[in-house]
Amino acid sequence: MEYGFLSTIPILTLIIGVVITKKMTEMLLLSTLVGAVIIFRGGFFSGYISLLYGTISAESYQFLFLILLGFGPFITLFEKSGAMMGFSKIMSKLARTKKLALFSTWLLGIIIFIDDYLNALTVSASMKHITDRLGIPREHLAYTVNSMGACVCVLIPFTSWAAFAIGCMGNFNMGFYDYIKTIPYMFYPWIAIVISLLLGIGLFPKIGPMKKAYVRVENGGTTTLPVVEDGPKPIINIESAEDVAPGNPINFILPVIVLVAAMIFFNNDLIHGLIAGLITQAILYIGQKIMKPVAFVNGFMEGITNMANLIFVILIGFTLAGINEQLGFSEYMIDVFTRNIHPAFLPAITFILSALVAFASGSFWALVVIAAPVFIPLAQNLGMNPLILVAGIMSGIALGSQACFYSDAVFMTAAGTGVSNVPQVKAALPYVGIGTAIAIIGFLIVGFAAV
Repeated sequence: MEYGFLSTIPILTLIIGVVITKKMTEMLLLSTLVGAVIIFRGGFFSGYISLLYGTISAESYQFLFLILLGFGPFITLFEKSGAMMGFSKIMSKLARTKKLALFSTWLLGIIIFIDDYLNALTVSASMKHITDRLGIPREHLAYTVNSMGACVCVLIPFTSWAAFAIGCMGNFNMGFYDYIKTIPYMFYPWIAIVISLLLGIGLFPKIGPMKKAYVRVENGGTTTLPVVEDGPKPIINIESAEDVAPGNPINFILPVIVLVAAMIFFNNDLIHGLIAGLITQAILYIGQKIMKPVAFVNGFMEGITNMANLIFVILIGFTLAGINEQLGFSEYMIDVFTRNIHPAFLPAITFILSALVAFASGSFWALVVIAAPVFIPLAQNLGMNPLILVAGIMSGIALGSQACFYSDAVFMTAAGTGVSNVPQVKAALPYVGIGTAIAIIGFLIVGFAAV
């Protein structure tokens, strides 16, 4: 069945609802219910349950579910053992000023490039104590962490993001070296990374909600967002226990090294890495008598509990992405915006449309599968270099991942920093908007030069 404009109703419900109410979880639930009514009509009740079953059985959700079940205990055990505080104490000697702390956060985002989930959770968890002590609002930490997630993953051709895109390009006789040729044209990721660096070292102005966050801290407010009755509530809350003494930093560094090494050894599988990291924590903390076995297990279970709310919200977010797929939202949007276009505008339109669809649908890797068969043949028919359009697709996906209220990247950043989705995205939007405008200009220049 062709749904046409109806396919946009759930997304419009979410976006308008979030803007008006500032309540993410409630609007996600409402938008999925609206989608179920459109698809199943009178049978929406049973249909909605079938959608939830479909989400739970999806490999992508199962993967994220297991990651959250692993990272929750992983971070909590770092906190309770004192390992996190020990590592932060060492880092604080290197990051003695706000600029150095934010530069260190930015640099860690590049170093831990192998996976955006690992990047978001590890970097934010290890740096938030330092940024708090220096009076840096959590919004700025969240912005830096999120900017270095998907943007780094699409620019480095050895990540899971790049591997997936290369696999899709294989259907058009393109491969690894062709992907490398697209990297210089990925304007948005490059610009987002540079803006994040310049903002951190004080060479880019603080504007909008980010500026207000700094004013809040300078006036004696907290670095974390103040919780007000009608304001956005943190989806999860993993914070340090005040009575835990700083431990040996090796107890933080070694489990992370083991996690990354095991992940790479097992074909870049983060689940293998997490289990290996947790086993390393058990050997270190119990072996050094930092924690008794019972305390270790209690910390493990507490970490799982900390992630419960986030697991539920992501379940609803993935359900909405599944509804968008059934409604044909991405195909409808691409069809509407690619009718009768001039070749010179094609790279910019590819970027803008990929970003809009990614932002609205919360679908990223799947968008490559949908967009590549549309834009690559279109480029070939119009005499345009298809690699430029691949760069436009990947740039748009990176933008959508960074700016979408219910993207997995934003959820992971929220998990690490404690900054909920809506205030996190609002603080980032002015910088995202500037980066988007510059990227559009870049794609327009390339488009007219190629004609």
